[in-house]
Amino acid sequence: MSVPDGNPPTEGERDRGRAGYSGSAEIVEHDGRPSRRAMFKLIGPGLVSGAAATDPTTVATLVVVGATTTYGLAWLTLLTFPVLAVVQTLATRVGFLARRDLQQVVTDRYGRWPTLLLLVSILSVDVVTVAADLEGGAAALGLLTGAGWRWFVAPLAAVLLALMFINGYDEIQRVLKYVLLCLLAYGVAALLAHPHWGAVGRGTLVPHLRSGPHYVAGALAILGTTVTAYTYLWQTLQQVEQPAARPWLRMRQVDAVSGTVLAVAVFWFILVASGATLGVGHEHVTSAETAAAALRPVAGEFASALFGIGLLASAVIAVPVITASAAYAVAAVFEWPRGLSSKPGRASSFYAVLGGVMAAGVGLGLAGINPIELLFTASLVAGVATPVGLVLLVMVAGDASLLGGVRTARWLLGAGWAVAVLVAALAVAFLAQQAKLID
Repeated sequence: MSVPDGNPPTEGERDRGRAGYSGSAEIVEHDGRPSRRAMFKLIGPGLVSGAAATDPTTVATLVVVGATTTYGLAWLTLLTFPVLAVVQTLATRVGFLARRDLQQVVTDRYGRWPTLLLLVSILSVDVVTVAADLEGGAAALGLLTGAGWRWFVAPLAAVLLALMFINGYDEIQRVLKYVLLCLLAYGVAALLAHPHWGAVGRGTLVPHLRSGPHYVAGALAILGTTVTAYTYLWQTLQQVEQPAARPWLRMRQVDAVSGTVLAVAVFWFILVASGATLGVGHEHVTSAETAAAALRPVAGEFASALFGIGLLASAVIAVPVITASAAYAVAAVFEWPRGLSSKPGRASSFYAVLGGVMAAGVGLGLAGINPIELLFTASLVAGVATPVGLVLLVMVAGDASLLGGVRTARWLLGAGWAVAVLVAALAVAFLAQQAKLID
């Protein structure tokens, strides 16, 4: 469903919602609740959002953290589960009940300055992250083929952009859902790395609170790259693209949490694999090749290939989500027709922004910045900018007048505010440390 404006749904749209997200009455029961067949079809949006959080930026961040702290921040990867679950649940409620994505709601309700602040925070993160993820995907192709990674940046961008121009929203989501299987490669790589499971258990279950620069920057980067604005903006967008009747809300929230479970499992596997190789060997990460090469002495060539496959899959999943999120956000502010379900001719400005964000990513990606450095920098930028979107997300989720009169539970709102404060506090701590280093 394309949503060219931010107005509440018409009666006809509500009727289509009662018939389920595909518009077929065959997949709902007589009381409007989703049937078993519908439940299977429903799984996907949350998984894609969760997997998008496992983009090459996240992979590089966890590799760097594993190299610098070994398993010292493994516990934080588990902590990202309740954090992501809260944020994605709030995002699901906002998109599902308001029938508008986050940027559209903020534009309609809060006026110019909050709108511009959210837009700037989204674009600043998205452009850098697209560049970093294209570099990451290109580095993966270079790793798998033996060719220089720079040769793959523009072709990879062109293929992913063509996917968004030619195929509709449903087709894109279907493709991305199957690509998710490739992320399991990280789990296999972690097992083949033969980590010291006692040390892994201590690092995972016993929090290590340290104030060193590696730990503060690593903690901010992990939360910044996992709780990124485009993940929860995309989650609100998916609820608008696939409207449904109110009995579906609980199932949509379950789907969102299922995506979080997948993402956190992948986070942990990546950190364990890199900690068991780079961290134990005290090796500095300079490229994707360095990260993969570290697996070879303990796990063989096959594990290195698995790392490359997982890195490429994460780029294929994340880049379309990030670029589309940016285009949706810009189109919402300027009230342009928008939507991946619309043909380019009917939403030309939306698709122009889509192409512009991708082109900017290619340009920055070819600027000569080392892929791993750019990927980690993107995480830190996201960590500093993300609190803006989080605050607005919780504010919208707490306003029943925007959610069709439905109130969000106080504990869920409280958890949302706690997440926003946590990420903001880490951002302040990181910026304070950087100021000291400059002095």
